[in-house]
Amino acid sequence: MTKQVKAYSGVINAAIFVVMEVAALLMLSGTRSLQDIWINRASHRTHAALWRSGENIRNYFTLDKQNRALAGENLVLAEKVRQYEGKRLAIANGIIADTTQGEYRFIPATIVKASRNSQHNYIILDKGRADGVKPHSGILCSGGVVGVIDAVDEHYSYGLTLMNPLISVSARIGREGLVAPLVWDGLRTDRGLLKELPMYYDLHPGDTVFTSGFSTIFPPDVPLGTIMRPSEVDGSVQEAVVNLFLDFKSLRYVTIVENTASEEIAGLEKTEASE
Repeated sequence: MTKQVKAYSGVINAAIFVVMEVAALLMLSGTRSLQDIWINRASHRTHAALWRSGENIRNYFTLDKQNRALAGENLVLAEKVRQYEGKRLAIANGIIADTTQGEYRFIPATIVKASRNSQHNYIILDKGRADGVKPHSGILCSGGVVGVIDAVDEHYSYGLTLMNPLISVSARIGREGLVAPLVWDGLRTDRGLLKELPMYYDLHPGDTVFTSGFSTIFPPDVPLGTIMRPSEVDGSVQEAVVNLFLDFKSLRYVTIVENTASEEIAGLEKTEASE
């Protein structure tokens, strides 16, 4: 009897062992699935972090290209706003003709090298003949007039900036005021001089100075700066210091502007001069 009890006891113990083993395997399987889930989640988080870092690095190294594109877009939009404003004023004044004085073509460019510390400052841009740049085109930025293209190579162009005594911009005080030449004051990167103003003309500090549109290089009504203070010159004329909106120290992106009607206008002027 005792042997039978021991035998039954052994069978029961074996059965319990098998059941426990199966239960342990099932528990291990369930735990492994849970581990897999957490491992996968951690893996996804790691990948996401790596992707984010990679995207940030890529964006960092493409900022230059993005900024150049944005600078070009901003100047084109500014020109469109200027044209719409000119047309609005023309309609308000009963003028039927288009006030934009020709069609302008814009080429965004980046400064490769610029001189700022001499008396004859220049600028080199990363666009040239292959990009459609021509000599005597204007150079603008959102702050106003930068200079004029003087020479063009295949892929680069050389220009004289407003900080050069050879450059003079036809400017207007306000949108309806007196027209006078604007030159660099020769001292600061953000100062100009409005010259040859008659003594009778009443100047007001704070008045905005614009391009006049009398030049075939620059479009009209481009804001240049504000009048700071007038002064007499030899008791016969006066001049005014202009606080330029543009500071050459922080300049990097510009837009080359070409008046597509400039050759036709020049031809007409030669014909009139020869008659």
